[in-house]
Amino acid sequence: MSGHSKWATTKHQKGAKDRARGKLFAKLIRQVEVAAREGGGDLAANATLRTMFQKARDASVPLETIERAVKRGTGELEGVRYEAVTYEGYAPEGVAVMVECLTDNRNRTGAEIRSLFSRNGGSMAQPGAVSWQFQRRGIVVVARTAAEDELMAIAMEAGAEDLRDDGAAWTVLCAPQDLHAVREALEAGGLAVESAEVSLVPTTLVAVNDPAGARRVLHLLELLDEHDDVQNVVSNFDIPDAVLEQVSA
Repeated sequence: MSGHSKWATTKHQKGAKDRARGKLFAKLIRQVEVAAREGGGDLAANATLRTMFQKARDASVPLETIERAVKRGTGELEGVRYEAVTYEGYAPEGVAVMVECLTDNRNRTGAEIRSLFSRNGGSMAQPGAVSWQFQRRGIVVVARTAAEDELMAIAMEAGAEDLRDDGAAWTVLCAPQDLHAVREALEAGGLAVESAEVSLVPTTLVAVNDPAGARRVLHLLELLDEHDDVQNVVSNFDIPDAVLEQVSA
């Protein structure tokens, strides 16, 4: 699991630093709009909106920009209507991939995602062919400076189910509905929360031990992640740390 977890954590950290800020903001604002449209604009009553709101704030999206997105979602302001759609597929080496999108044109987005898969050694799959290998969980990334025993005690008391050591950070897993409570408890305990979101987590893993194969897998995942309509890319590869370091060098 360590290879996959380290890549996911690194991707999140690089996203805030390296990706064009406007592009990152656009993705986060789109998530806020959809959450507000589907569950209303009240943060207290809409757990999904609360999570997306905080995710945008963590990325330094201006508060006024987020509030306008909420109003577009609730219909107070005019805006584009986005639709959530998830595509399933396989990367090279038989790695399962879930691609979560928000789009205003399902046909265009579907064709572009299919092209990225087919042109980079992967293939699209039918709905359900891949999703059974993943489970939706709350994921809280905590700075490595936190002591394991203290972190575990606080997290478990708040409803967390698992704690994983991902090298550069701790990853706390919980039920999606417990995400807000776990984050609040950790922050109240003085621990530095780097990110908190609800996402898919692989339940089965595919070992990728060949550096060339690992490069092909990561290249496709990065291309998918860079697509404007893609909000999240999750896969079930397990690349050993030594191979991952070799590929990243």
